[in-house]
Amino acid sequence: MLIYGREMMALTRLSGFARGGSKVALAAVLGLGAVASPAMAQEANAEGEEALEADESVIIVTATRRAQDVQDIPIAVTAVGPAQLEAQAVDDVTDLGSVAPSFNVSRAAAASNGVTLRIRGVGTTSNNIGFESAVGVFIDGAYQSRPSVALSEFVDVERVEVLRGPQGTLFGRNTSAGALNVINRRPDLGEFGGFVNASYGNFDQFSLQGAINVPVVEGAVALRLTGAYREREGFITVVDASGAEIGKTNDVDRYLVRGQIGFATDGGIEGRLIADFSKDTSSCCGGIELLQSPIETAGLFNLVGLGPRGGMASPAVATNAFDNTTARQALDNRTVTLSRTPSADVENWGITGEIEVPISGNVDLIYVGSYREYEANEAFDSDFSALDVFNVVRNTTTIDTMTHELRLQGDAFNGRVDWLVGAFYSDEDILGDGILSLGQDYDALVGATLFGPTGGMFGANPLRILSGGFDPAATISNNQFGQSAESFSVFTHNVFSVTDRLDLTLGLRYSDESKDGFYAQPSNTNPVCTSLAVRAAAGALPPALVGPVIGLGCFPLTAPANLPQSVALPLPQTFAANFEDDELIYTAKLGYEFDAVNVYASYTHGYKSGGINLDATAGVNASDPTFASEEVDAYEVGLKGRFLDGDITANLAVFYEDFSNFQVLEFTGTQFQSFNVPKAKSTGFELEAVLRPTDGLTINTSLAYTDARYPSDCATAADALSVQNLCGFSLTNAPDIVAIVGANYEVAVSDLLDFFVNAQARTVSDSRTSTQGRATPPSAAALGQTPLLPFDVQDGLTTVNLRFGIKQAESGWAIEAWATNLTDQTARGVTFNTALRSGSRSAFIAQEPRMYGVTLRGEF
Repeated sequence: MLIYGREMMALTRLSGFARGGSKVALAAVLGLGAVASPAMAQEANAEGEEALEADESVIIVTATRRAQDVQDIPIAVTAVGPAQLEAQAVDDVTDLGSVAPSFNVSRAAAASNGVTLRIRGVGTTSNNIGFESAVGVFIDGAYQSRPSVALSEFVDVERVEVLRGPQGTLFGRNTSAGALNVINRRPDLGEFGGFVNASYGNFDQFSLQGAINVPVVEGAVALRLTGAYREREGFITVVDASGAEIGKTNDVDRYLVRGQIGFATDGGIEGRLIADFSKDTSSCCGGIELLQSPIETAGLFNLVGLGPRGGMASPAVATNAFDNTTARQALDNRTVTLSRTPSADVENWGITGEIEVPISGNVDLIYVGSYREYEANEAFDSDFSALDVFNVVRNTTTIDTMTHELRLQGDAFNGRVDWLVGAFYSDEDILGDGILSLGQDYDALVGATLFGPTGGMFGANPLRILSGGFDPAATISNNQFGQSAESFSVFTHNVFSVTDRLDLTLGLRYSDESKDGFYAQPSNTNPVCTSLAVRAAAGALPPALVGPVIGLGCFPLTAPANLPQSVALPLPQTFAANFEDDELIYTAKLGYEFDAVNVYASYTHGYKSGGINLDATAGVNASDPTFASEEVDAYEVGLKGRFLDGDITANLAVFYEDFSNFQVLEFTGTQFQSFNVPKAKSTGFELEAVLRPTDGLTINTSLAYTDARYPSDCATAADALSVQNLCGFSLTNAPDIVAIVGANYEVAVSDLLDFFVNAQARTVSDSRTSTQGRATPPSAAALGQTPLLPFDVQDGLTTVNLRFGIKQAESGWAIEAWATNLTDQTARGVTFNTALRSGSRSAFIAQEPRMYGVTLRGEF
């Protein structure tokens, strides 16, 4: 091995790196290394097994782009291996919170851009493809431009690293909250092998996973093929207005295939080529109404012919904003009222190449390049009721991304300086094309909304009356969005051994960002809005009704763009915008090694690029659709130690992160608004410990305390009310406390068989689930600066996972029984204003119900 080969002897102590019958596969422990040659493997294997018996606590990670013991690096990182991923049923990125307490995920309606990743309570809350994630995802060294692109199955994975805090001086893209580094198993050049796993559980859950490794030319070329298929019935029941079931949602139906060719030459050049394809037709997500609209409680839906509940049949809905108990009951019912079930069809394929070339005895050149195409086609009922009001008939999102990273690294001065310099370039093209329609019940819904202010003056057809006879149900709008983005950066990351115990790390990255985006409307048939705009400009509408009539009759997501009246009225306008920015990111870390303990202190200035709000409402009143870049100054001190000859491993990190221009996107019920909050903070501590009190028993504990918040002075009086309303509140979906306690026990029951049991409990404290901290108009106008409503707080909960079974003492087969969320807890992930249903609040479920089943495993 080259860049990592020099350290190979020290690395072989890593447990579990030889999955699938491979005795060595040493390169599998290396995040960016290539493959293991047989000659080196044979030599390293004996020493590796001996070292492994002596110290099972060693875990090698590549969070610094170098293969190092996780206890030796001055970074807060959680490294999770395949055994832990399998034990806690971590199927993809969205499940990682069960093993990494500082990490959580929330999902919204759209598969293409509805996933928000958070680390230390910080994430980019958005349902907009123009926003990049505060948490970057890197798979086999290649940057995944949006979280949804990285949602494929975890199968044949060597390790997942959760890097906490801003990244940038090493990883390809700048991320302000942290990064996920996913490393898949590499081809083994020396040995044939593989595995097959099959599972079956409730909700008709079935999964099949497997991999096969074939040396084509022993010691020189190997092929590794990996595949996975998973399906599961939806756990949310979809009903119509009568309460009759019409389908299920939140199901799973997806597959993945991945092929790798690994190679090594006698001259020391090593590398691999990876190609993968995945398809996902899972439906997501069911928005469950938790708070009734005042229009419903006043009986106004019934007065315009929409029934007593206005197209809702889901039971146990709260009637006031303080009734969180009833809201929990609605979640427990797991029933959503829709006019049709959501559907999605997502295809994702890419190619990644890695190559390492030795330049001299201690200098290596590494190149990682990738190309990826992602396409999501979705359709869903966007008003989340059984009324035919507002539908996303088709929404297509395509993302094409190309990345190149070149690094030169080595050591100098007899190993006293470990240096790295590099350059990164990415080119991304995004295109969104949506067909949106208003339905047969839209006019009556507007009639119910206006019934109170007008005393029912316009009955069930106000828009037809006020527009001169036009029917809004004829509205079909085709909205298109696009963006071309380029990112270029140069970076360096160097470790100086000041003394045998004291290390100084200095890193710099200069990034240049450029984005060109647009919103266009190829077609629109909304005669109501055109007529209302003309009448409003001519003074033909009652002055008191101009605002609500234009707002509802010209619903921004389906209104015609560029009407002459859009200069004075809040109507959409097409735009072509550009965004450019550059930033210097830097970090400094000091690490000191005691006999059994390493301590460190670090400072990092991080950055996440701003961009363009790719939404039909972004150009209303000729508004600037761009938003500013997000910056963070992060301070951290930490301690990492091994005690009692490695029987106890304990890590502590204390952090303070100060954000400026924090990026937020909020859905108001009629449009998406993007803005920057001047200040946000995340402070706290994280404790992780592993105890091995006896042979066969391992206990893992972790605790994350996070105070992620908008400070009380987060905005000035000159900032918009939507920004001011956030001050003094916690960030969205950022619980103060997450604690995990687990144990794994394994004992021999015969010479051939072992019994094992794994149990884990995860406790999460209360968290705020909405974007806004206070009520927004019209409630705010009547009540003033209303405090946060208890209704929007998800109560704390504890979930329990259990897995037990028997397996062959040596690698071969295993049978397991398992259950996740054993006590069947329910939790909301995001609470939002139900579209076009004034005062109503809905939420997406974040917690799957109790799942249980059996798994068979075989290795060869």
